[in-house]
Amino acid sequence: MADSAYGRPGRYGRVREGVRAYFLITAMWIRSTMAYRVSFVMTAFGNFAGTALDFVAILLMFSRTDTLGGYGLREVAFLYGLSATAFGLADLALGSMERLGRRVRDGTLDTFMVRPVPVLAQVAADRFGLRRVGRVTQGVLVLGYAIAVLPLSWTPLKVLVIPLTLLSGAAIFCAVFVAGAAFQFAAQDASEVQNSFTYGGQTLLQYPPTVFAKDLVRGVTFVLPLAFVNWLPALYVLGRPYPLGLPAWAAFAPPLVAAGCCALAGLAWRAGLRSYRSTGS
Repeated sequence: MADSAYGRPGRYGRVREGVRAYFLITAMWIRSTMAYRVSFVMTAFGNFAGTALDFVAILLMFSRTDTLGGYGLREVAFLYGLSATAFGLADLALGSMERLGRRVRDGTLDTFMVRPVPVLAQVAADRFGLRRVGRVTQGVLVLGYAIAVLPLSWTPLKVLVIPLTLLSGAAIFCAVFVAGAAFQFAAQDASEVQNSFTYGGQTLLQYPPTVFAKDLVRGVTFVLPLAFVNWLPALYVLGRPYPLGLPAWAAFAPPLVAAGCCALAGLAWRAGLRSYRSTGS
């Protein structure tokens, strides 16, 4: 869309401006972080080790049983690797959104409102935590292990599903981060509610859908579509049926689901931002 007659950028212009501002702000925080490299290495390793405990818990479960919901360790590791990597990418990019409620409550969001930069870009990039790369690394390592040990017959479509799933899953989690932040405009102190859908959702997806009640599986498929982060595409790769009997083509739906989630999250963000009343109102 061309710029408006009043000299203000159109919709696509604002998107470009927001993306540019996001990368400029994150670059500033990365430079600040890398000024203390030893501290960065230690915090990144701590992030890596902390998230690795989730997989250690799974290993402990399999020390007592051979299968979990009919799935072996290698298959569960595949589910874990996909969800952990996708969530890690989203957490790296937009993990700072969970602090929005605090800024709304104490009025510091006003400083973002007066700057000629999209508020979403500023909030998303604020105090960018490069240490979160430890979570991504841990997820990639588990995913690599699972791919290496799984006795699968790989086809071009199955190979394509892997990067498609990671990017789409990250986008779905990003949408959840933004929607949760939009909710905080009204609730002001709802970071724990947001975390139940982000961190809680990622923990849910680490395990096969067969261990959960079908009502819960329906909820995360048709209401909050977290199942498209890894369950549906992963079960296609593994040659396993989905508990709800969805067709095989649903494994390739994550990009469409991610686009829909991002559009809805954008609408929620705009509605939340319009409803914001600053401390000076």
